[in-house]
Amino acid sequence: MKIISVATTTALSLGVASAKNNPFAPKVTPNNRSSKYIGSLLSNARPTPNSKLGRRLDGEDYEVDISNYSIKFEKCQYIKQYADEQDEDIDNVLETRRFVIFRLCPDNSCSSGCNYNYGEYIVDMETYLESTLQHKEEEQEAMCEACGECANDDAAADDAVANDDANGGRKRKLVDVNCNSCYAQCQNIDNMEENGYVDAAEYINCEKVYENENSGLVYYAGAICANAGSRIKVGLFTDEYCSVYDADATVDKYLKNENGYNVKLSYHLLKQTFVSDECVASCTKEN
Repeated sequence: MKIISVATTTALSLGVASAKNNPFAPKVTPNNRSSKYIGSLLSNARPTPNSKLGRRLDGEDYEVDISNYSIKFEKCQYIKQYADEQDEDIDNVLETRRFVIFRLCPDNSCSSGCNYNYGEYIVDMETYLESTLQHKEEEQEAMCEACGECANDDAAADDAVANDDANGGRKRKLVDVNCNSCYAQCQNIDNMEENGYVDAAEYINCEKVYENENSGLVYYAGAICANAGSRIKVGLFTDEYCSVYDADATVDKYLKNENGYNVKLSYHLLKQTFVSDECVASCTKEN
């Protein structure tokens, strides 16, 4: 049984949903990869006033059951606030903080809008990306591992046909994969660097990527909100806090591999953290 304990920091005076549709009712949550990810993300998030789920008003810890609920990315947003620490070389005393708003959607309803009985939460973007990317990396590894079994299954199926085996010689995979397309997808991931690409997920934590000692130009790469908050991408900044964004700088122009050659960003993994018409993760699917 998987029950997630979450500290309530914000009380919402909203109507209480029925026990059937309320994730805080005592049910049994599946102990799979998605439920662990969702529980971890919720433990670091705060509810927004838009949340439709019933909440306890006493400020105490509550038990959250996430059976039949899914995570849906809503938007990314940023705010400017006075900085606790600031580089002396930077005149601006404000710093940029970035957040992600996501919803806990009932019954895998992400594609239909997730407009009823949902919980809405806000979490800092660094936490959201760290947790979600780890989940997606695990999904990717499981998918490619299962894909590698396709050839063995085909060979076993051929042997089964020859031996008139009614079971077909196939074993049930723990991860559903399309054996006709997964091989090319996994090969592209494995050969990313050879093809001149680098995973954009490696540049989300504000790190120096370029420095010209002659001109004094320095760039730091970090995650930013894009397309009115509907996307997350990697941008270039001129300060080590990734607060001063240079909208005119092209990321690929300043990224180089260990041999000094320019590389391009691949968003194959990062784009899975802000899908708009499907769930980021679902407890209703077996993982």
